[in-house]
Amino acid sequence: MGHVAADFRKCEQCGTLFVPRREHARFCSATCREAWNREHTGDLAAGASALAWSVTAMTDATQRLSQVAAAGHPRGFAVISEAVWRITIVDATLVRHHPEVYDGVMAVQTTARRELLEGTLAGLRFVRNRIGGDGDLGEFMQPVPAARRAGPDGVTGWTWRPVPEPAPASQPSRRRAWEKERHRGYQEQLAGRTIGETLSQAAAFLKLAAASAAAVTDASVQAGH
Repeated sequence: MGHVAADFRKCEQCGTLFVPRREHARFCSATCREAWNREHTGDLAAGASALAWSVTAMTDATQRLSQVAAAGHPRGFAVISEAVWRITIVDATLVRHHPEVYDGVMAVQTTARRELLEGTLAGLRFVRNRIGGDGDLGEFMQPVPAARRAGPDGVTGWTWRPVPEPAPASQPSRRRAWEKERHRGYQEQLAGRTIGETLSQAAAFLKLAAASAAAVTDASVQAGH
């Protein structure tokens, strides 16, 4: 029974217990989200500023990838790790605070593009969780062979290695399902592809979603005043 109870979450607006469809869900319904937004106009403005800063940091981190020599493993791991963290911070912020906008921007993509983006972002969440725990980024990386290190693209030419699914952890079933979904995204959309391709695609989508979220927030703040 303990595991079942742990799958529930309390709505931040009305206090109702609900089963979250997403890892970062805060409200039991869109009605509660809209009510919370009306009551926290100032928080929305502050959140928009924080999101803008996070997008800038993400952009800087992804741009640094091409500036690091492919032969520099320690430095390469450091900048890749930073880029993954920055991308997943923006992703989590959008999913947590702007899910309707996030879904709307995702929905207008072609089916193939949507599957690629959803799998890529899920895979990056998988990497983030592993390297934030007891994992080593090195197990995910396939550095460029020595014969190709003279190119101008730095570590962006490194590829993601296939990795086995982690052993089931003693977590609620929903959390295990989320982690399994992240691993599947990693295997299907990251493994075998280059760092530069995957991270640039994720960052481009998130910048687009963040711009849409900023426009919606501005309108909400103005309406609140």
